[in-house]
Amino acid sequence: SHPLDRKGSVKFTTGTCNDATVHNCELCGKGFRLQRMLNRHIKCHSQVKRHLCTFCGKGFNDTFDLKRHVRTHTGIRPYKCEVCNKAFTQRCSLESHLKKIHGVQQQYAYKQRRDKLYVCEDCGYTGPTQEDLYLHVSNVHPGSAFLKKTSKKLAAVLQNKLSPVLQRNSKDDDKDE
Repeated sequence: SHPLDRKGSVKFTTGTCNDATVHNCELCGKGFRLQRMLNRHIKCHSQVKRHLCTFCGKGFNDTFDLKRHVRTHTGIRPYKCEVCNKAFTQRCSLESHLKKIHGVQQQYAYKQRRDKLYVCEDCGYTGPTQEDLYLHVSNVHPGSAFLKKTSKKLAAVLQNKLSPVLQRNSKDDDKDE
């Protein structure tokens, strides 16, 4: 399909945009508002699939795509509709649902970042910060690959931030005994 619609504006996966600055994929013509999104998209044309699903062996070029796919196996759906409680594997699906089903259009300022949701891929727990997720995983899933993947530098930073909390928790545990 051609990336232009009848009105002559470029079609995007997230709606239309009439900005003069459009980054088009030379291989398929798809348009992107941001260069980094085009860079990520270009990987999908590569034959080399570096990231493999441990459940079914399917390969992906991008860790984001692998994570989204793995959620189809684990059933983890962290994005929940506050109107009807339906849950989704990714934010854009929730936003599309809100618009189509409930008529709720998400309003974001130009270049405004969405609030990031930190998701435990082992159990579906969601937290507001990486520190919160790290604390959850270290307490509930101490053998998780997430802890191994977390860089030593980040782990040290998180450990320093969390050590007062961890010490407080261990003192509370001592009281219980």
